[in-house]
Parts: sequence; C-alpha cells; structure tokens
Amino acid sequence: MKAIELKNVTFSYEGYEAKVLDDACFSVEYGEVALLSGFSGQGKSTVLSLLAGIIPNITPGDIKGEVLIGGEDITERKMSDVCRKVGVVLQNAESQIIQQLVEDEIAFGCENFAFTCDKIKDCVDRACRQMQLNPQWKTRTLSGGQKQRLITAATLATEQKILVLDEPLANLDKPGAELLMNTLRQLALSGYAVLVVEHRLDMVFPYVDAVWSISNGKITAVKNKQEYLSAQAEHIQDTCCLHKVEKTVLRLDHIGFSVKGHEILQDISFEIKKGERVLLLGENGCGKTTLMRLIARLYQPSKGSIIQGIDAKLGQKVKGTSSWFKRVGMVYQNPNYQLFMPTVQQEVAFGAESAEYAEKIMQMFGIAHLAERHPQSLSEGQKRRVSIASVVATKPSVLLLDEPTVGQDYAGLREMVYILNQLHEQSGNTMITITHDMRCAEALCDRAIYIENGVVSAEGGKDLAHKYFYVTNVLKCK
Repeated sequence: MKAIELKNVTFSYEGYEAKVLDDACFSVEYGEVALLSGFSGQGKSTVLSLLAGIIPNITPGDIKGEVLIGGEDITERKMSDVCRKVGVVLQNAESQIIQQLVEDEIAFGCENFAFTCDKIKDCVDRACRQMQLNPQWKTRTLSGGQKQRLITAATLATEQKILVLDEPLANLDKPGAELLMNTLRQLALSGYAVLVVEHRLDMVFPYVDAVWSISNGKITAVKNKQEYLSAQAEHIQDTCCLHKVEKTVLRLDHIGFSVKGHEILQDISFEIKKGERVLLLGENGCGKTTLMRLIARLYQPSKGSIIQGIDAKLGQKVKGTSSWFKRVGMVYQNPNYQLFMPTVQQEVAFGAESAEYAEKIMQMFGIAHLAERHPQSLSEGQKRRVSIASVVATKPSVLLLDEPTVGQDYAGLREMVYILNQLHEQSGNTMITITHDMRCAEALCDRAIYIENGVVSAEGGKDLAHKYFYVTNVLKCK
C-alpha cells in the first residue's frame, strides 16, 4: 500500500476554467523521501492542499480522480480526519504560529490529538531537540528561519507517519537546512513517508529517493536526478558592471539593539558606499533582519547611531518620514505584509511615477499576465515577485531586500537576479540583501558582512560569501 497516491486527478479552482492539474498521477512510498519540483505557479502547493484536505474543505474547486492517503480516497473526507493521517508544514510560517511560547506552540497539536500529558511533554522535548529550539523562547522574537523550524517541529510532534512540507527550507540557513533534511531522512528510514516541495534543489537532492516534476498540469517521474539538478541549480553569474563611488550613503556607528533585556545586536559598525551591493550574512537568529529594519528606520537602535548621507534634506531623524521612505524601499521577508491593493496592477502602480513605468516593471518581472489577479490569490513565488516589483517601481535610492529569492524556481531566480542587477545599473541604487540561497548570493554582492554574536565578525567581497556557503565552518574557525 502506497502512503500517497494521485490517480488521474484533474482539478480547477472554483470560478476558474483553467485546469491546475490535468489527469495527474504520482505516488510516495512509506520509507521514502520524495521531492515534487517545478516552476512557480505550476500547481505544487495545490497538490499539497489536496493531500492535506484544504481542498475542497477550505478552498473549493472541481476535483476528478482519486486522492489516496494510506490507500483511502480522501476527497470526501473532513479535514480533521485527513489531519490525523497527514502532518503538514505549509508556506508562510508566521501565519501558522498562534502561541506565545515555543513549547506551547508545539504542544498545541498534541493537545488537539488528545495525547496524555506525559506524551505531550515527550513529544515537545523530542521536537525541540530535532529542530534545535529552546522550549522557553518567545515565538514573536524568533527569526524567520527559527519560525520555519518551529512550525516543522510542531508537525513532527504529532507523529503522523505521512509528512508533506511546502518550501520547508524557506529562510533557513545552510546548517538549518541540513538539520531538517537529515531529520526527514532519519524519519523515512524509520518508516515515514515524506513529500517535500522545494526550489533549493542543491540542498534537497542528497536526501531524496524519488523526484517528481510538475508542468502544465502533469506530474512526471524524473529518471536522471543528477542531470535534472545540473539543469536547475547552476551557480548564477554576476553580470553587473556598476562601480560604487566613494560617497558614504550610510554609516553605522556602534549600533546595539535590545528587546526587554534580550540583546540582539551588541556593537555593529560599518559604512555603505553609494551604488554598493552589500550582502548581510549570518545564521538564523543572528539579527540580520533586525539590522536591516534599523537601517530602514523601522526600528530605533538601543545605542549608537545610523548616519545617512543619501540627501541632506532628509535630516538625521531616528524614525523614518514620508520623504525618507520615498528614497528607501524595503522588501520584507513575508510578502503578505506588503500586499494590500485589490489587484497586482494597482499594487505595482501604487508608488510608481507613472502607469507606463508600472507596466514596464510588471513586464520585466513576468507578472503582467497577473495584472487583474488579487495579490493574495497568488502562489508564494508570485507574491514575492509582486512585492519586489512594487518596491522597485518607486525607484528607491536604497533598496533593502530580505530573503528576496524565497519561492523562486531556478528560471525565476536567474531572471530575478538579472533584473535586480539591471535596475541597479540603470539607477545606481545602493542594494542591501539578506539571502540564504547559495546559488545567487555572489551575483548580488560587491561586499559581504558577516554578523555573529551581535557584532560584525568578518567583512570581505565575493570571496567571503563563497566561503560562507561552500566552506564548512570557515568563519567560525577564524
């Protein structure tokens, strides 16, 4: 008996004629880690929503064929029944976390499954060990990568033997990604069935037994994994020719940041030059996103100062003003925080200098065909492109990018890097990026800054970025 099986499944969302799946077939065995891969918007998340019972219980649509879990067709079953069999880790970790403490979040599902108190404690302890989490951490203070590990831990704790994970490596650094994939590999060896949807193929391939590719509504088995990986995970080259000037745009002078006695950043000092592309490196929870928000004037430093040289008229106020945010654009880690207009076209046009320029940007980012769609109806990869397009359409002098490549297939990633560098050359903007994607990090970098234990541990060029991603523990061994 197969753990997961789609038999001749055809599906279209309610109100849409287009078929997301068209006579699709695939399967996952117990004892196996399987990967479902494909371009953004091709239906990977739809498959997982079918397996989790989200479709049709929450999201309606027209289903034909059989969706089998443990040999049982679940298309007519309640979502609560399906969840007893299938553990699900969805995209967008923040929308799934409801408790204030890590241990309470992990225990929540166990309590719903009516586990005994002793078993709940054992499950929480084990899940925390597996995902290297402190049960007493406050969930709202976690980094994006730590939140990703938390929702995974909460799913592992409920002990379903069938696991489906949608972009589980999103926002995870390399050690976190290896930790998760090793855990999934061990679970499969103990008899679990694991299905992963992921774009970071270089991180996933060493751990998977089977690879499936989805395209145009069909799902096909990949026969030659190495050939497929080579085609999808090539290192992206830097084509940017813009040279920075010596004018200082921002100077961080002994910056520190604390929240209720918890010190996140201790003593950060460095300068950023006009036209420079700066890459912020560091493991999950080191404070990269906090630092970027300080630079954006969304947070105020607990000590030290950030002196800007963008425009003397903007002044040196600690908090950002409307004039400041016309010159400084930030793309958040979670695109849902930025998408608020009723259509993609209106989203991109909101801060653009003209409707014509907004149309040009949509064409560049390959989202023009989504112009009349509601941004929140898109896939996570499409949302990411829309959120970036809406910010760059404002022509910011300083562009801040927090994990801009999450949810992008290889073709989309390569195209996005090219577009960002093209716009960088045209505008001469200063670009500061956080990414854990080794395929594109060096292509977005003139200078790299490594944050560790609240301070700048190392500075360098592309060589530092290369060492961070490819040389084991090189920075920690300094």
